[in-house]
Amino acid sequence: MQLCCGNDAAKDWVASVELRTSGRFVELAGGSDLIGADMDRLKLSLRGALLAAPFVLWGGSALGRDDGRYADSPLKPWFDSLRSHLGPCCSDADGFAVADPDWDSHNGHYRVRLDGEWVEVPDEAVITEPNRAGRTMVWPVKTAFGVSIRCFMPGSMI
Repeated sequence: MQLCCGNDAAKDWVASVELRTSGRFVELAGGSDLIGADMDRLKLSLRGALLAAPFVLWGGSALGRDDGRYADSPLKPWFDSLRSHLGPCCSDADGFAVADPDWDSHNGHYRVRLDGEWVEVPDEAVITEPNRAGRTMVWPVKTAFGVSIRCFMPGSMI
C-alpha cells in the first residue's frame, strides 16, 4: 500500500483497518474513538428528535372544532362550504369575527391583528364571494412555526 506522505504510523493504521458488521452498523475492527464518538452524538441527536417530535406536533395542531353551537344556524351550511385557495376554511381552523380596528388594507393587501401582532393575509386566503355574515372573519392556523391565515373574509366596511 503506497501513501503520499510516507508516514509509517499512518501506513500501519491504514493497513490494519478492516470492517466488520455488528447488528445494523459497520464498525472498524480495531475500534475507533472518533467513530464511536460520532455514533454517540448521532444516537443522542436522534433520541432528542424523537422525544421532541410529539411536543412539536401537539403544539402545532390546530384542529377546527364543531361543538354543535351553531348546528341550528341558517348560515352553518354556508360557513361549512367556505373555501379559499388554501383549502376549506373550517377544516382545521376556527374562524372568528375581527373588530374593525384589528384589520385593514395595507400596501394593497389585507392584514389582521392577532394577539397584538399584525399578520399579513396571503392573497390566496382571501374569500371573494359575498359575505353573508357581514362581519370580517379570519381563520388563523397556529403552529409551532407561528400563525398563518387559512381564510380571510373582509366585512362590509360600513
